[in-house]
Amino acid sequence: MRNSNVLKFALIASLILNVTVLATAGYRAYQHPAPWVSPFGVVMKPHQFLFEELSLKPEQLKTLKERTMPFRAEIDRRRQEIVAERKKLFMLMRSDETDQKAVDAAISRISRMQEDMQRRITSHMLEVKASLDKDNQRKFIELIESKMGAGVQAGGCPPDMQDR
Repeated sequence: MRNSNVLKFALIASLILNVTVLATAGYRAYQHPAPWVSPFGVVMKPHQFLFEELSLKPEQLKTLKERTMPFRAEIDRRRQEIVAERKKLFMLMRSDETDQKAVDAAISRISRMQEDMQRRITSHMLEVKASLDKDNQRKFIELIESKMGAGVQAGGCPPDMQDR
């Protein structure tokens, strides 16, 4: 009987410990989400936006954030698709008998995907710009230009987010 109580106590203590560890890990992951890479190759905090550096009203900030979050998800999805295509390209190049037509086709697919993504980024920037007053429009474009310059100096293309 006493042995049974000790086992029950050990089981309950183990369950409490496991739940505590899981809750702590979940809380830490929630408090420290992974960084996000802007379309300009600048690593940013997940809930940080370029337009926050402008003099915007709270309701403008809220609206822009609501419109930008789905855009970020779309860009991240497109980046992952490009990464997958690059991996396919490297697999083609690794083969003993490299099929030049397949390599050229893979390069064309990647180029089209990058062009489509750049068009979407530009369209989003113009949407944001259109929602701003003249002074903030100028500041917004200057801010983007400076961030793009920083991304180019740091190595050009936005990094692969596989290593997050």
